[in-house]
Amino acid sequence: MLATLVAKPFDKPGWVYEEKYDGDRIIAYKEGARVLLLSRNGKDNTDRFPKIAAAIEKLRPATLVLDGEVVVFDPKSVSRFQLLQQRKGEPVYAVFDCLFADGKDCGTSRYRHAARPLKKSFCRMASCCFRIVSAHMASKPTKSQSAAGTKAS
Repeated sequence: MLATLVAKPFDKPGWVYEEKYDGDRIIAYKEGARVLLLSRNGKDNTDRFPKIAAAIEKLRPATLVLDGEVVVFDPKSVSRFQLLQQRKGEPVYAVFDCLFADGKDCGTSRYRHAARPLKKSFCRMASCCFRIVSAHMASKPTKSQSAAGTKAS
C-alpha cells in the first residue's frame, strides 16, 4: 500500500505505476450491508465519508475489499489535500485495486483485470463518488504518474 520513493522515474520489470493523488489512502471493506472505510493506520473513516460508504454498500459483490484514495478535485481536476481537510468539495473514492470480491482473492490477478467486473457496477451508480484508476504495468511512468512505484506481488 505504501509506495517506494525514488529520485526519478525508472523502468523495471514487475513494478507498477499509478496516478499520484493527494488525499487519504483508504481500504474499503464490505460484508453484506456493512461497510468500513479504514485508513492505512486502521482509523475508521466511515462516518467521515458517508456518501462513499453508502455507494459501496450498493455495489453487487456481497463481500468486497477495495484499495483506493479519497480525494477532492479542484476545478482543473487536480486533487487537493487542503480541500479534503477543509471539507470543501465532494469527496471521490479513486479505486486503485479490487483485492477481494465475493469470496475470491483477487490478489493474484491484481493490477491486470481485477476491477473489470466491478466497472459496470461503478458505472451504473447514480452517485458520482467513484473513479476507477488503472495501474500501468508498462515501461516508464508518464508525467501524471508518480515517480514512486509499488513492487507487484
